[in-house]
Amino acid sequence: MPAWVNGLLVIGELCLLGVLELRRPLRREVEPKLPRVARNLAISLLAAVTVRAAETPVVQPLSRIVERRRIGLLKRLSMAPALETALAVALMDYTLYLWHRLMHRSTTIWRFHLPHHVDLDLDVSTAVRFHFTELLLSVPWRAGQVVVIGVSPSALAVWQTALMLSILFHHANVRLPIELERWLCRVVMTPRLHGIHHSIVRGEQETNFSSGLTLWDMLHGTLKLNVPQEKIVIGVAAYRDPCEVRLAPVLTMPFKEQRTTWRLPGNGEPSRGPIPVPANRLLA
Repeated sequence: MPAWVNGLLVIGELCLLGVLELRRPLRREVEPKLPRVARNLAISLLAAVTVRAAETPVVQPLSRIVERRRIGLLKRLSMAPALETALAVALMDYTLYLWHRLMHRSTTIWRFHLPHHVDLDLDVSTAVRFHFTELLLSVPWRAGQVVVIGVSPSALAVWQTALMLSILFHHANVRLPIELERWLCRVVMTPRLHGIHHSIVRGEQETNFSSGLTLWDMLHGTLKLNVPQEKIVIGVAAYRDPCEVRLAPVLTMPFKEQRTTWRLPGNGEPSRGPIPVPANRLLA
C-alpha cells in the first residue's frame, strides 16, 4: 500500500481509539490526561527521530539486499509471494516477542525499556512512548531479523504497519465487550491482556509479551488471563511518585543508577494471592 494509505490507517485508528477511551475507559486514570499525553508525545517524537535516523537507513536497504541476493531462511524456500509475506510477518512477530522477553530478562537492556513501563496509566499514548535509546539498541536486532528470516521490502512494510496498528490497539484504555475480547485474545494481544503485562506485580508483568499474535505466549507458557482488571495497578513498583515519571526524569532514567524494580518505595514487593478462576479465563 502507498505510504499515505498506511498513514491514514494509523491516524484513523488513533482517532477511533481516542474517542473510545473517553466513552468506554477500561481503567480509571491516575494522572491528568492532557499533561500526560503531551509528555508521551514528546518522548515519542524523540523516538521517531531515532527510527528515522538510525533504523530506517539500515533496515530498509538490508531488505532490498535480501530481496536482490535471495538471502535468509524464506528466500531459500520456493513459495508463492503471498505465503512468503505471511510467513515473514509471522516470524518478525515471533522474533519481536523474543526481543521483548530479552528486554525484561536482561538487567542491562531493561533500563532502556523501563521508561515505557513507568507510565502510571496505560492508554493509546503509551503505545508510542518508547525511549529513544531502546529503539537505538533494537537496530541490530531488527537488522538480524530481516537478514536471518529473509524479509523483503514489501513484507517489511506490511509488518511495520500491522505492528503499529496492533500496538495502538492493545495499549488503548478501551473496555471492549468481554465476550468479544475473550474471542479476540485467542488470536491477538488485547487491551485487557496487555494491561496485565503493565501491572506492578512481577508475576503479571512477566507475562503477555506478544506484540501481535498471542500464539507465542501460548507456546512459551507466558500467557496470563485470569487477573481481575479492577485490581491491576499500572506502572513499576519502584516508581510510584508522579514527579518521578515526568518528562525530564523519564528521559534521563536509563542513564541513572537503577532501582530494584519490584520494590515499593516503602519497601516490600507487591503481590497477588491465588485467584479462584481458571487460568484460561479472561476476567472483565
